[in-house]
Amino acid sequence: MSGKKFTEKKKIVDSNKKYTLQEAVGLVKQAAWAKFDETVDLAIKLGVNTTKNPSIRGAVSLPSGSGKSKKIAVITSPGGVNEAEKAGAAVVGSEDLVEKIKGGFLDFDVLIASPDMMGSVGKLGRVLGPKGLMPNPKTGTVTEDVAKAVAEFKGGKVEFKMDKGGAVHMVIGKVSFAPEALAKNFRTALEAINRQKPSGLKGIYIKSITLSSTMGPGVKLDLRKTLEEVE
Repeated sequence: MSGKKFTEKKKIVDSNKKYTLQEAVGLVKQAAWAKFDETVDLAIKLGVNTTKNPSIRGAVSLPSGSGKSKKIAVITSPGGVNEAEKAGAAVVGSEDLVEKIKGGFLDFDVLIASPDMMGSVGKLGRVLGPKGLMPNPKTGTVTEDVAKAVAEFKGGKVEFKMDKGGAVHMVIGKVSFAPEALAKNFRTALEAINRQKPSGLKGIYIKSITLSSTMGPGVKLDLRKTLEEVE
């Protein structure tokens, strides 16, 4: 049944056509068919040498929120534990949490650490690295103000990171969001990725942009029109 539904919805999208942002958002909403509120995903193919520039990454606060509730863990010095808990972190600790993670505990979506704990957190690279959970100053997950970081990630801040194939994938909302809310989130996300452009890059930085819902087909955007609109 799911295959049939996908095939039906795929007919809505012309795979040979490139759409404006407004058209693409409308099609993504129209092509979603699951019984749950599907996530809207943005995929951007970058024209970057992944061996020379492996670290295109960052985080951005989406103006309309992400629609996803995130379970946040914080590793901070004992003095900061109370503040992190007050800000709404689900799991908070110091060396005790480092040991717990070392033992395989990974029941969280974002890990925030204070700089004074990074000596201990650094030892968790093997556990956190493959899951993309290692705190990093570029994404705002290594910070003195852990309470502020918790509030930001709970309020719709999302991380992005280029994969080995040179693509960036990130969530920009839910299918239930109003079209303008999704468009606003899209523009903010694209601007954030644009800011990460390597200074010495020759050639095209953004090669293609696709929007899709969790279960729906991909909708390709008209690159020139989209970049003009954002710039």
